[in-house]
Amino acid sequence: MPTIEANGITLGYTDTGEPPGRPQAQTIVFGHGTLFGGWMFRQQIDALRDRFRCIAIDWRAHGDTPAPRTGYDMDTLTSDAAALITTLETSPVHWVGLSSGGFVGQRLAIRHSDLLRSLALLDTCAIAASTRVVRRNELQASLFRVMGPRILRHTIAPLMFSPAYLSRTEGKAAVDEWLDRLGQCSRHGIAQAMRAAMIRPSVEDELNRITLPTLVVVGANDTMTPPPLARQMANLIPGAQLEEIPGSGHCSVLEQPTDITRILEQFFNPS
Repeated sequence: MPTIEANGITLGYTDTGEPPGRPQAQTIVFGHGTLFGGWMFRQQIDALRDRFRCIAIDWRAHGDTPAPRTGYDMDTLTSDAAALITTLETSPVHWVGLSSGGFVGQRLAIRHSDLLRSLALLDTCAIAASTRVVRRNELQASLFRVMGPRILRHTIAPLMFSPAYLSRTEGKAAVDEWLDRLGQCSRHGIAQAMRAAMIRPSVEDELNRITLPTLVVVGANDTMTPPPLARQMANLIPGAQLEEIPGSGHCSVLEQPTDITRILEQFFNPS
């Protein structure tokens, strides 16, 4: 996996490169949710790479990006994403962010709009986490440091995926792969990442500054960032388009990959 040096850390990412015969192809950058990695977008990347250059970043402590020594927040990840886009000289790009990737996407659109061509926010929100959610997440982060990924099968998986998906063979396989990949990451680093996702301040009051074409997508059964929060966010972004995915939980790109790819293709509308 290629890497760049930015903000005092080595950032890992994947890059499909320029599609054959398309020297002017636009670039899509994918930002994953906490506890996952750029790999979660592989089905979208496989479907889009013949028309777009597709880049997927690994956030700190995830995938091939090492864990930092100290804690960080969403502003740090926003700086990492901006550094990646700038270093690879790909701007303006389409940004596709799920959950924490969406937290970053909103901040990029507000503070670094020149780097973006469009913004797709999947299963995310603009508000700060509630005190109850922060306390729950802090407990889960502490348990993860002690017990590792296996604790997440019964605590986090039901929040990430819909019950129907978890009951199916492909859902069980996805959870197994997810936990196996997490098992290769630093426990300390992942605990830091869980905290970083929770200490974010609200950006609701800044959403009206987003002037990019914006798509908001949410799984109908998403309990982490439920549809009312998606509608609220979409209503505050001028001209935003809202799509709800029936039967999907928080990780819509894994549960309903075909629907997500179709919606993204329609949104990008490549020439």
